[in-house]
Amino acid sequence: MERFRPVRSIAVPFARDNIDTDQILPARFLHLPRDADHGACLFRDLRGAPDFPLDRPQWQGARIALGGRNFACGSSRENAVWAMHGHGFRAVIAPSFGDIFAQNGLKNGLLPVRLPEATVAAMIARAEAEPSAELTVDLQAQQVIDADGVAHPFEIDPFARRCLLEGIDELAFTLSHEEEIAAFERRIGRENS
Repeated sequence: MERFRPVRSIAVPFARDNIDTDQILPARFLHLPRDADHGACLFRDLRGAPDFPLDRPQWQGARIALGGRNFACGSSRENAVWAMHGHGFRAVIAPSFGDIFAQNGLKNGLLPVRLPEATVAAMIARAEAEPSAELTVDLQAQQVIDADGVAHPFEIDPFARRCLLEGIDELAFTLSHEEEIAAFERRIGRENS
């Protein structure tokens, strides 16, 4: 996993509540292996609809997505995170998320940022009115800086934050403590013999 660095980007507005994981990555693509191009399948069944944001040229290359309430609800699909990440997104800002999607995002380098509903609604309105307006997501400072320079703080689990900033997953974190684990096992072995 790559280290999470501050992301400054335009933001794609998905101005709907309850976008589910089957919309993000339709079930027929779940058979794809981890290293496949999941990003090419992102929102496949919604693409081509009138005014679907990902089809609009002004939001091409965006690394930040804006969503409504309960973004990525539905079934447990790590592949939905892979699709968002594979398309180039590094952060999704919404008032709330499907819990499993949020956890999968943190473990796969996609930062779910919860901000108040009114704040997200204002960001969506701004993105729709001024598509070139940029946001900055700064995980180190735990804030989103809007196009006017206003900082919006957000909360994140400290362990997940550390893993994202260091670019490690839970297994890599555990392996980084290999010496301490071995010393503990030796000590316990002596005490129990």
